[in-house]
Amino acid sequence: MYKNKITQALLLSAGLTVATASFSALAADVPAGTKLAPVQELIRGNGTEVASLDPHKTEGVPESHVIRDLLEGLVNQDADGNTIPGVAERWETSDNQTYTFYLRKDAKWSNGDPVTAQDFVYSWQRAVDPATASPYSWYMEYTKMKNAKEIIAGEKASTTLGVKALDDHTLVVELDTPLPYFVMMTGHTTMKPVHKGTIEKHGDEWTRAGNYVSNGAYMLDRWVVNERLELKRNPNYWDDSKTVINKVTFLPIENQVAEMNRFLSGEIHITNEVPIEHFRRLQRDHADSVSVVGSLCTYYYGFNNQKPPLDDVRVRKALSFAIDRDVIANAIMGQGEKPAYFLTPEITAGFQPEMPAYGKMTQQQRLAEAKKLLEEAGYNRSNPLRFNLLYNTSENHRKVATAIQSMWRSGLGVNVTLENQEWKTYLDSRREGNFDVTRAGWCGDYNEASSFLTLMKSSNSSNDPRYHNEEYDALMAKAMATTSEKERQAIYAQAEKLLARDMPIAPIYQYVKSRLLSPQVGGFPSNNAEEKIYTKDLYLIAK
Repeated sequence: MYKNKITQALLLSAGLTVATASFSALAADVPAGTKLAPVQELIRGNGTEVASLDPHKTEGVPESHVIRDLLEGLVNQDADGNTIPGVAERWETSDNQTYTFYLRKDAKWSNGDPVTAQDFVYSWQRAVDPATASPYSWYMEYTKMKNAKEIIAGEKASTTLGVKALDDHTLVVELDTPLPYFVMMTGHTTMKPVHKGTIEKHGDEWTRAGNYVSNGAYMLDRWVVNERLELKRNPNYWDDSKTVINKVTFLPIENQVAEMNRFLSGEIHITNEVPIEHFRRLQRDHADSVSVVGSLCTYYYGFNNQKPPLDDVRVRKALSFAIDRDVIANAIMGQGEKPAYFLTPEITAGFQPEMPAYGKMTQQQRLAEAKKLLEEAGYNRSNPLRFNLLYNTSENHRKVATAIQSMWRSGLGVNVTLENQEWKTYLDSRREGNFDVTRAGWCGDYNEASSFLTLMKSSNSSNDPRYHNEEYDALMAKAMATTSEKERQAIYAQAEKLLARDMPIAPIYQYVKSRLLSPQVGGFPSNNAEEKIYTKDLYLIAK
């Protein structure tokens, strides 16, 4: 193996062919015979400006894309979505309730400090501490870590969390109840470590370029808000010798057409999305650059269950039934999306739901039932229902909203005002309940139905529709307590039936991820259902 990094850099800069097994092992699974591009700098669209780079202060997909390159948790995923070692070399459990993780001794922070078990103790305690106000603290509760629920509720000190460092490289985690997929959950953004000394020194400004200390394959180099985020390789990363991409730039482009044009001009290697109206043309004219893969995500509209008139289940059902999901999925989107009648996408591992009754109806039957329900609720064309529909700035979201607005108006005589907001404001409005109906999407934090169904629990801080149902909460608690996979899946099916009955949200379609992907990009994880892309595993092929 080439252990001399100068030799490696010379070979890469010369665009030489990866011809030997020894050099192949040095790079990110680069196939033998591959000619690498002389400049290994990746540029990708990221959809919008990130709200934060603090893993305990974020809740969106754009943020996770960047943080995945900056920070490494106990585990990662491979190209097929399998859980693989990260900072933890290995782990063990005998009862699915106490887990021991053995950390690699060569893991370091970008400033050279060793990554230790104490870093994870500090970071996880910070994530559950009410003073941190993490929007994803609920996720820590759902890991079933001992005392997490009580700490988040302010009833116990964060130091009582069920995690301890036996020594610098041994981390022990205690759960309140057995959870067979706990290890999988530790790969989530919220469970990534942060550098204690940096936070204590810089406070909220620790995430600025120049302050940020990372333990992932990359370091924060430059951040120009609303323009670009640039990361460079972290030479202290334990697996840096196998990294090929030297620099990755994330561009916050909300307009899909603008992003497409920058891709076609050769400026971008990976787009975040594809503009709907150009999809078929791109398939025809740029087939080698159009990537369409399954995605562990559901697109839905959330109803404000605590605010009239959406607090009436008849109104919620009427609006849901009147949405022609086939038109949205096949005509408006038209990229392989599947009409959704569940919150949990059918691609989810082990999930086998029963189609709800309204999903078996024709659209004419659904519309007839919708009219009946709305009449019962006191609304008709002489007394039309009126409300606002909130969505975040995006041409694709606007097209869907406009289409559904038309369906509601023509089918039910409903007057809907569309309201779009930029990402951060939109998140605040949803969180504060300042909406009637809101566009939303949810992507699994791990490949299991509970990653979706826990979203509608009363205690979930991301339950923006404010759906509160004790029967539903009890079902989900029962699912978390059982050690029987068969029983758990049956409970999940019951939970979906309750959602279809109460209709706190209107599932619209199950995502596919369509984007423009340059043929130059090697190592892209097309079979990863959660779309966990690690730049360290990619490489650029010579043109």
